[in-house]
Amino acid sequence: MAKKKTDKIVFDHIEILDAGAKGVCVAKAPDGKVIFLPNVVPGDVVDVQTFKKRKAYYEGKAIRFHTYSPQRVDPVCIHFGVCGGCKWQNMNYPQQLVYKQNEVKNHLQRIGKIEIPEMDAILGAENQFFYRNKMEFGFSNSRWLTENEIDQLDTIENKNALGFHIPKMWDKILDITHCHLQADPSNAIRNSIREFANANDLSFFNPRNHEGLLRTLMIRTSSTGEIMVLIQFFENDKAARELLLNHLAETFPMITSLQYVINTKPNDTIYDQEIVCFKGRDYILEEMEGLQFSINAKSFYQTNSAQAYELYKLTREFAGLTGKEIVYDLYTGTGTIAQFVSKQALKVIGVESVPEAILDAKANAKRNNIENCHFFVGDMKVVFNDAFIAQHGQPDVVITDPPRDGMHKEVVAQLLKIAPQRIVYVSCNSATQARDLALLDEAYTVTRVRPVDMFPQTHHVENIVLLEKR
Repeated sequence: MAKKKTDKIVFDHIEILDAGAKGVCVAKAPDGKVIFLPNVVPGDVVDVQTFKKRKAYYEGKAIRFHTYSPQRVDPVCIHFGVCGGCKWQNMNYPQQLVYKQNEVKNHLQRIGKIEIPEMDAILGAENQFFYRNKMEFGFSNSRWLTENEIDQLDTIENKNALGFHIPKMWDKILDITHCHLQADPSNAIRNSIREFANANDLSFFNPRNHEGLLRTLMIRTSSTGEIMVLIQFFENDKAARELLLNHLAETFPMITSLQYVINTKPNDTIYDQEIVCFKGRDYILEEMEGLQFSINAKSFYQTNSAQAYELYKLTREFAGLTGKEIVYDLYTGTGTIAQFVSKQALKVIGVESVPEAILDAKANAKRNNIENCHFFVGDMKVVFNDAFIAQHGQPDVVITDPPRDGMHKEVVAQLLKIAPQRIVYVSCNSATQARDLALLDEAYTVTRVRPVDMFPQTHHVENIVLLEKR
């Protein structure tokens, strides 16, 4: 039954049917339209209040639960439902894996419209919490208030926050006291910074007015136990800056790399900014099968170190190398995959558009005494041309791990032209991967598919596909 409530529709006793895109779940309204809802689990039966109506669907929220799903578990995080980060923390982990596997399969078949073999079972993560090696937090002097806090508004004096952006609200920060995504001392470092800044009247950023000292915080950790802390300041106040940085250095002597940046731009990206090392070295070290990889403040590295190792082992297995192959590693980043497979290849050619990443890749190869990896920087669709291939050799195997947007159509066209025997396609977005696979289908057969869960408690999933020449 549907009824009006302050011009918003309320539907009674709606069963949640499935997990949908971007971590929301799916139900059907009595009129046949789809309803998208957060913070519910398939199998729940709820009353729904809509807050957005479109031609084909509603967006809404559960306002009353009649039946709880057997897939449901109690979220461990006190910020669940407001933060928006771990949207599936209320769903048991085995069921999360089922939905992730189904999403990959649906994308490959529905978007790619290609034949795929029976998929390998998704590789779940041993650690479902405290698995991230990189976290970024924002400062705000006007934090997001929960409903309970709004009721007590007159008693709230300090509105400073250090935490996460509220979804779809670029200027709102939820103050985070304990996050279950990054291992200690991440929470201790963040909470200490907030307490010290408040005690010493260090101003928190206001994104609308563009004023305030403290702008963002990044914490990186590695499986070797090293820690990087980078604070982004908006104002160039040397005394205040050094007061906070010295406090961190003294309170957390285990910090390997303590850095800062002064950024007065409208946006808070650091990739075009000068990073200053205040104490320690300007990088931390990650290790994998005896290989060491330096990670600086601007480096890309898979954010789940333990699962990255599993992902790379599967990538190497899919590549089927014998030691005689020329391998191209497209979108190589800091060259991690390239170096990981290098012992089983004749030569590896890595290509990446970010100059700093290629500098890291070359430095890492030198550190690891790897001489058969060669790295080149440039826009993939420009660099990956006939002259480049003529210079470096026809690849027997191509490994490609593009960003979420997938490969440029000219890169796909070049792959079809040079026709390597095997292509291993690693993707963090199976929808764009499926689009690219459809373009490659004229010359390649998909012979293996295996999803890998890099991000427990979220809807995100990595996927590896092996394509073999027809």
